[in-house]
Amino acid sequence: MKLHSTLPPAMPEHHRGFTLVEVMVAMVIGMLGLIIMMQVFSAAEGQRRATTGSGDAQSNGAMALYALQRDIRQGGYGFNAVNTFGCPLALPAPASRTLAQLAPVIINPPTADVPAGDANTDTLLIAYGNNEGPPEGDVITAVNGSLLAVAAATNYRTGQQVIAAPSAPTAGCALTLTAVGTPVTAPNVPVSDATGAVDGGTLFNLGTAPRFLAYAVRGGNLTVCDYLTANCSAAANYIAIANNIVSLRAQYGHASTDVSGVDSWDQTTPADANQATLACLWARTSALRIAIVARNSQLERDQITAVAPTWSGSAGAALTLSGRANWQNYRYKVFETIIPIRNLPWMGTCT
Repeated sequence: MKLHSTLPPAMPEHHRGFTLVEVMVAMVIGMLGLIIMMQVFSAAEGQRRATTGSGDAQSNGAMALYALQRDIRQGGYGFNAVNTFGCPLALPAPASRTLAQLAPVIINPPTADVPAGDANTDTLLIAYGNNEGPPEGDVITAVNGSLLAVAAATNYRTGQQVIAAPSAPTAGCALTLTAVGTPVTAPNVPVSDATGAVDGGTLFNLGTAPRFLAYAVRGGNLTVCDYLTANCSAAANYIAIANNIVSLRAQYGHASTDVSGVDSWDQTTPADANQATLACLWARTSALRIAIVARNSQLERDQITAVAPTWSGSAGAALTLSGRANWQNYRYKVFETIIPIRNLPWMGTCT
């Protein structure tokens, strides 16, 4: 009887599996590939975040610059006459306070008007109206209590905001922003507060929605507050309108005469004991030069910004970013422009 073996036939050489050495070599190759892929991914992700952060900085800076340009260009509209400039202005509720002086735009006004922002940044106070009437105002022909008679009373509507000013720059002038009451019956314009109104003076109509805007960089954001909706003397009332804005710097463009154009730039707000001279100094301040610095939101591991950026006004208002300990680990974008205060040239010349 023939016996049959139950043992399986010998396996061919190439079917016997991997040796330990082969497995270890494969693992090393796989680990090297994984390391390379992770390095490529890390580099690509870093590049993506840097690109995205740069795009955000570009957008934030552009929005901040647009907002400032829009408001500064309107500065002075509705009261562009020398008999209003430099006079203190009393504002109604909710502000219920008096600004140190009325002007189209003021760089670094008193901190009682606009609290200081982040270190080494400037603040701005911008004022303008939105009425379609004559920006030079209307002559007040009579004052009868709260009724102010003007020749063009039909230009005034209930709820509009007005200012009564002297007929010419006057030492000790004081202005009050007040609302037009009802009814308006020619030639009389009823007002809530007739303080400062005199026969022969001027009534300025600022419209239904004048703006008294305070701008400041706070906590690395560009913030704004409107004095007709909040008390802007309190820093808590400011609203952020552009993120990662780390610096705002500004300079006035002054003219030495009425016709010379801008021939000097500085941060010196016009000031003079003589009211007429002060008004003319404001009239010759016809432009603002500003710089906005936007920061990339991406914090880099290494220091990539060796020195702070510069702008045209660095000699008098340098861009200082050292308020944050790791400021050199960020990238920055500077936006710079010159903005005409276009309502000033409409006025008559000063002597």
